[in-house]
Amino acid sequence: MALFWLSDRAWAAIEPHLPKNQPGARPVDDRRVISGILHVLKVGCRWCDCPADYGPSTTVYNRFNRWSRRGFWLKPLDALVDAGAVARSTAIDGTYVKAQRAAFGEKGRARRRRSAARAGAGRPSSRRVATSSAAPMR
Repeated sequence: MALFWLSDRAWAAIEPHLPKNQPGARPVDDRRVISGILHVLKVGCRWCDCPADYGPSTTVYNRFNRWSRRGFWLKPLDALVDAGAVARSTAIDGTYVKAQRAAFGEKGRARRRRSAARAGAGRPSSRRVATSSAAPMR
């Protein structure tokens, strides 16, 4: 599988929007981690399956998660579109088009009307009728 790396043009558009002076254990290469995040989002793999070339998968996931909570991704992605590095597009995922249980016709379906002859006979019983030939139950 081919790895995804940000081009120089895309990195130049994103770099001014990166947070500076963030507390943490030690700084890591932002370009590598962001390329890993975009790779996971583009390919659709699990975070733990992120290739090691992007760094530890926990670092890639934690960075994405932390920046998502802060609303960080809006500015850099808009900058990528403005710079022409990527095209603005809309995607619809099939998971958003789910049918409700009622769509299958079970609960709220139209009920069939019984004919007049059958309606006069009464509703059929689902109970067993005891007969004289049946053995007594113990």
